[in-house]
Amino acid sequence: MSYLLRVQLPDRPGSLGALALALGSVGADIISLDVVERTTGMAVDDLVVEMSPGSLPDTLITAAEKLEGVRVDSIRPYADMLDTHRELELIDQVAMASTDRIQVVVDGAPRVLRVGWATVIALGPNGAYRVAASSGAPESRPAEVPWLPLKRPAMLDGEADWVPELWKDMATSLAAAPLGAKEMALVLGRPGGPEFRPSEVARLGYLAGIIGTILL
Repeated sequence: MSYLLRVQLPDRPGSLGALALALGSVGADIISLDVVERTTGMAVDDLVVEMSPGSLPDTLITAAEKLEGVRVDSIRPYADMLDTHRELELIDQVAMASTDRIQVVVDGAPRVLRVGWATVIALGPNGAYRVAASSGAPESRPAEVPWLPLKRPAMLDGEADWVPELWKDMATSLAAAPLGAKEMALVLGRPGGPEFRPSEVARLGYLAGIIGTILL
């Protein structure tokens, strides 16, 4: 079984090695690592780890947080294994698609950006409507999107009045970026968190910006 851990740890030599040893002590192997963000003295990393069947994921948290300065922000099951160059692969898939390019975007975005679901929302003459959604996106959709048109990528308030109750019930963290036009946006949902970090929002913006030029 594979899990995705988001971990905060001291940004100093030896920290990652100590974490690898701690996770190894409970039978976990680190399969891949992405640096999400670095601040003064601290790093936030996404680690994909593999555990033997029957192992409890809580043991990962316990092992990691025994280390000084280490905190596990979140842990969730992870289906994809080695997925390097994710952004480039998605851009290539969108460029090569002859039809349903927006559907290709929302189908690939959750894996690339490590979220629960993705949807594209646009403004039309009759208000907001859903253009496309990934398989994990909830059926409920917002009747209004007061933040559209969107000029730049942004974190969205998951407790705002426009957010559907189901999204709120699942404590969904939200981020969005303009996709090809200010009246259309790629929206990401991460049920149960963690909150999007500024570096993740920037990454979403870069990816949506590139894909947006393909869609035009």
